[in-house]
Amino acid sequence: MSEEGVDLKRRNFLTASTAVIGAVGAGFAAVPFVNSWNPSERAKALGAPEEADIGLLAPGGLLRLKWRGKVCWVVNRTEQSLADMQTLTDKLADPNSDVTSQQPDYCKNDTRSIKPQYSVLVGICTHLGCSPTYRPEIAPADLGPDWRGGFFCPCHGSKFDLAGRVYKGVPAPTNLVVPPHQYLSDDVILIGEDGGEA
Repeated sequence: MSEEGVDLKRRNFLTASTAVIGAVGAGFAAVPFVNSWNPSERAKALGAPEEADIGLLAPGGLLRLKWRGKVCWVVNRTEQSLADMQTLTDKLADPNSDVTSQQPDYCKNDTRSIKPQYSVLVGICTHLGCSPTYRPEIAPADLGPDWRGGFFCPCHGSKFDLAGRVYKGVPAPTNLVVPPHQYLSDDVILIGEDGGEA
């Protein structure tokens, strides 16, 4: 064997070793860079579905929770409030929920819900993003004799019924948003995920 042959083998070995070490080093450098594209744990938690126990929610009661940084409401509507909602059709701007972006298809009905008893809404006014107040009382002096319960936005006077449908002649242009949701049991609701039904 000549010295020249030994040097070539050594050179090839060193070249291959350097390439392997360089590739491993590039991999170690690339992993944190690629991982930085993934959402943080905090961001994942903000978008995560929110589970709520509604078993103890009294008729007429309101449960507030947060999903994606937004306040969401679950209202346990009474039989009377469901009947009263049917009398409001001529006072509402979109009684049939024709603006389909405001609710999943499975909630495009008279009650805008999966179960008529429960209303699930994002508690943000569709006018300028204020949070309306829950006003379940019937015909209070400040809202008039036609008020059958619902949500009143104190910022600019928008009114919504207990299904989140907007009244005519108020600043809010559309109904309140119904988030994707599903019932995990009779007493547990999951807001933010609907099992692919949307």
